[in-house]
Amino acid sequence: MGDAGDAKAQGQVAERRLQPLRALLPYLAPYRGQIALALLFLLLAAASTLALPYAVKLLVDGGLALPTAVDLGERRLAIRDYFLLLFGVALVLGLATAARFYMVSWIGERVTTDLRQAVYAHVLRQSPQFFETLKTGEVLSRLTTDTTVIHHAVGSSVSMGLRNLVLLAGGLTMLLTTMPRLILTVAGIVVLVVLPAGIISRRVRKLSRASQDRLADTSGIAGEILNAIPVVQSYTREAAEAARFHVANEQAFATSLRRTGTRSALTAFVIVGVFGSLLYGMYGGVQAVLAGEITAGELSQTALYVMVVAGSVAVLAEVWGDLLRASGATERLMELLSARSPIGEPAQPAPLPVAAGGLRVAFAGVRFAYPSRPAQAVLRGLDFTIEPGQSVALVGPSGAGKTTVFQLLQRFYDVGEGAIRIDDVDLRRPRLAELRARIAVVQQEAVIFSGSIDDNIRYGKPDAADDELRSAARAAFVDEFVQRLPEGYATFVGERGVRLSGGQRQRIAIARAILKNAPLLLLDEATSSLDAESERVVQAALEAAMSGRTTIVIAHRLATVQGADRILVLDHGRVVEDGTHPELVERGGLYARLAALQFSA
Repeated sequence: MGDAGDAKAQGQVAERRLQPLRALLPYLAPYRGQIALALLFLLLAAASTLALPYAVKLLVDGGLALPTAVDLGERRLAIRDYFLLLFGVALVLGLATAARFYMVSWIGERVTTDLRQAVYAHVLRQSPQFFETLKTGEVLSRLTTDTTVIHHAVGSSVSMGLRNLVLLAGGLTMLLTTMPRLILTVAGIVVLVVLPAGIISRRVRKLSRASQDRLADTSGIAGEILNAIPVVQSYTREAAEAARFHVANEQAFATSLRRTGTRSALTAFVIVGVFGSLLYGMYGGVQAVLAGEITAGELSQTALYVMVVAGSVAVLAEVWGDLLRASGATERLMELLSARSPIGEPAQPAPLPVAAGGLRVAFAGVRFAYPSRPAQAVLRGLDFTIEPGQSVALVGPSGAGKTTVFQLLQRFYDVGEGAIRIDDVDLRRPRLAELRARIAVVQQEAVIFSGSIDDNIRYGKPDAADDELRSAARAAFVDEFVQRLPEGYATFVGERGVRLSGGQRQRIAIARAILKNAPLLLLDEATSSLDAESERVVQAALEAAMSGRTTIVIAHRLATVQGADRILVLDHGRVVEDGTHPELVERGGLYARLAALQFSA
């Protein structure tokens, strides 16, 4: 009873260690046909391998060990036939192994591709809150390093494991059939090798997870610094950043070394234990030949089956380590896939009314704190209403909540208290895609994607006609500098638009927003990166773009918003002043003080 209980407990521990791999089953399910075909070739290859020792026995007993009285020609003919049989078995083995390798590799590539796509698409749907605690480099590490580990497991290790399980079972069956005395050796293998190996493998899995975490740390540091090379070099921090990466890199190396050392010990333990046990059984086989109990062919067959069994156990030990590592990688990827954005689609979406002349925007008693800083309220009872078609500027000191207003309007976060309404519909009721389709945004720092100028402008409306795109480009004065480029709108701009000037990048971002033609336009100091002349022409273009739609502008330079219909002055998450530029200056409040500081300078 005690031994049965221990065996059951060991089985449950092994199941828990590999349980994360079950999450891969939905990605394997669509390819049942390919999996069945791979298993067929696997069984055929395994059967051919198990047939080889028997074919060798026939060769030895039916050819080489024939009595000397048998005619030499007959012996040679018999040997030739047995060699042809061996070649036939080897041919089947080679073809089946090649077919198995192709099918299993195909399955591994396909499942890894599907998994990578699922994780990437899922991450794209997460709210900005998700990225407050998780570095971009960490996500990239899971998309690359972890999926590579899983690919190796699905595309190689699982197949090798199944093949060697079949070989182990077949080899043991043949051994126990031909030499029943090996039953004691088999029992010794289970007790002295397999159970202790399970204890060692538990540490391998923990170290595998830790190793992948450390690799992700290095990716996070590299991703962050490579996106800020000009700043790093400007502050001459190259050596310091290299040192910081070196520390993380060495930690990753040390953890990987511990994992490799433990896994090597596991492999050595299994191989030595299995070979020692089976060689002991072989010694008994040699004694049986000397005693005339078995033939030389049966001994040859036994020796080959011993090699098959020992080799299978050694490979299974390697496969077990690979599966433990893949289990850790799967666990990390499933953490990403299990993350649920707090910004969900409404259960019963409410359609937004048809926009005519812009959107009506209303904040009613809005209180909000970022999830990463829940004790620090950013908006504290924010109230204001913007009528359709109005242009409204948000001004105020840093930290007043201006950028937060933009993020809440796009529903990157949900309010803590109060409500935001678009055309009298609560912001949480329409579908996210419908809501965000009504909003165009130009950030203070233009976001430019790797690709052509055409690609970047068309991002605002992928199905836009060429005439629409050119019209938006002319309105934002993009056409002016594009015409001077040899490749025109097909010009490659480089990663993050590094081949363009700051003003050119900003104008492309403005053209993208104009092309989208949304009824609500959000401008975060959209002309801040432009020189004086470009600012003048783009400001004129923006005024034309603002016509017929609601526009909210975050303004740091008050000179750019003097013509706004209204100016809302925010301070500590509340509207403290509301009016036009002349009205607010006359009141002598916060806006007047800010204006005096800027205009006097």
